[in-house]
Amino acid sequence: MRRRIVILGAGESGVGAALLAQKQGYDVFVSDKSTIKEAFKKELDDNRIVYEQEQHSKDKIYRADEVVKSPGIPDSVPIIKALRERKIPVVSEIEFAARHTDAKFVAITGSNGKTTTALLTYHVLTGAGLKVGLAGNIGHSLARQIAVEKAKDWYVLELSSFQLDGMFDFKADIAVLLNITPDHLDRYDYKMENYIASKFKIIQNQTADDYFIYCLDDENISRELQVRDIKAQQLPFSNFKEIREGAFFQDDKIVFNLKGDAMSVFMEQLAIQGQHNRYNTMAAGIVAHLFQIRKPGIRECLLSFKGVEHRLEKVLKVRGMNFINDSKATNVNSSWYALESMDTKVIWIAGGVDKGNDYSDIIELAKKKVKALVCLGTDNKKLMESFKGVVPTIVEVSSMAEAVKSAYYLGDKGDSVLLSPACASFDLFENYEERGRLFKECVRNL
Repeated sequence: MRRRIVILGAGESGVGAALLAQKQGYDVFVSDKSTIKEAFKKELDDNRIVYEQEQHSKDKIYRADEVVKSPGIPDSVPIIKALRERKIPVVSEIEFAARHTDAKFVAITGSNGKTTTALLTYHVLTGAGLKVGLAGNIGHSLARQIAVEKAKDWYVLELSSFQLDGMFDFKADIAVLLNITPDHLDRYDYKMENYIASKFKIIQNQTADDYFIYCLDDENISRELQVRDIKAQQLPFSNFKEIREGAFFQDDKIVFNLKGDAMSVFMEQLAIQGQHNRYNTMAAGIVAHLFQIRKPGIRECLLSFKGVEHRLEKVLKVRGMNFINDSKATNVNSSWYALESMDTKVIWIAGGVDKGNDYSDIIELAKKKVKALVCLGTDNKKLMESFKGVVPTIVEVSSMAEAVKSAYYLGDKGDSVLLSPACASFDLFENYEERGRLFKECVRNL
C-alpha cells in the first residue's frame, strides 16, 4: 500500500512538495484553508493531484503517514496540535525534499541578510561554473526543483526559522549563521531562547567533515556557542577582530584567511555597501574559498554582485531627495543597519505588524539621523510612543500613496526618504514585495 503524504498549504513550497511526492509514488492530498491561487490550482489540476481549498477535512488529513507543512502555518494551530497528538510526523518541505536528492547543501540562516548572502553565494558559485541550485525561502521551492529540473551537485538554501523548525534529519554540509536578533517572537512564546534554539538547528546533524560559518560579533551566537558541542569545523567572520581561519575587516578591506591562504577585497569596490553587507560578503566569500574557486574568480563575482530588490534599493532622486526601498527590513535590527548606512538626514517610513519589537536599540540612531517619522500601518501606537520626543516630527498614514506624499513634503533637498518598516507587512499588504513595489510605484508617480 502506498504511503500517504498530506500537504498543508498550497503555495510555492506546498505545490512543489506535491509534485515531488507524486513523482516519488506517494498517495498525495493537498489541503489549504485559504483560497489557492489560480496558477497553483492549474498545476495541481494538470498533474491530477487531489486538493481542497478554504477548509481542512480532518478525516482526510488524519489518515496521513506524514504531513508536509507550509512554513507560514504556526505549530500552535489546532490542526498541527491534533496531528502531533496522533503521533503523525509533521515536517517542512525542505526536510521532505532533501531525502530525494544526492546533492549537498549550503544552508544559510539569520535574522537579517539571508537573501543577500544566499544570492551572493549562488552568484559566486554559478560564476565559477558549478552545477548549483538556489532554493528555500527564495525562488522556486527545493521540492519543485528536485522534481522537475536537472539534478544539481549543490543547492544554496535560504532558510527561515519556520523552515528550520520542521527539519529533523536534514544536514547542511556548509551551514552559515549570520546573526540572531529579536524577530518573529510571537511564534516563539515571546522567548528569545526559543528563537535562538530554532536558528541553531542549522547545525544539527553536522559532523567533523562539515563546516559552520558564523558571525563572531553577534552576542547571541557567541553566548550560545559556549554551551554547545560543535562538531563541524568552525570558520568565524568579524568586523572588529582579526581571524586566523575565516574572514575579517581591516584597513577598509575584507580579508579572507583560510588554511594560511589570504585574499582581500576593498570595501569601496563592492557594489553593495554598508556594515551589514560586509558581513554578507564575508560569509559568501568564505563559502567560495571552501569550493577552492580561484581568487580572481571570487573577487570578480563579489565585485559584480548588484544586490537584492527591496533591500536598500535606490529608487529615484526627486527634487534632490533620494528615495530608498528597504521593504525587506521586517525587524528592528534590519532597520538599524539601514539607518546606520545613511549619510544624510532621513525621513523614515516605518510600521506594519509588530512582532514583539523592542525599538530601544534604534533610539540613539534615530535621534542622530531621522528628522521625520511616517508611521504606515493599521496600528501605529507602539511605534509612535517609542519615538515620541526622539524624532522631531511624527505623522500617521494608512496607505503607501499617503506615506510617500507625506515624506516628500517633509523632506528637503539632500535628504533621503527611507522605507524601512521594521515590521511585517500583512496589515496593509500581501507581503514585503508588494509593499516595496507599491512604494516604488508611488515614488515614480511623484
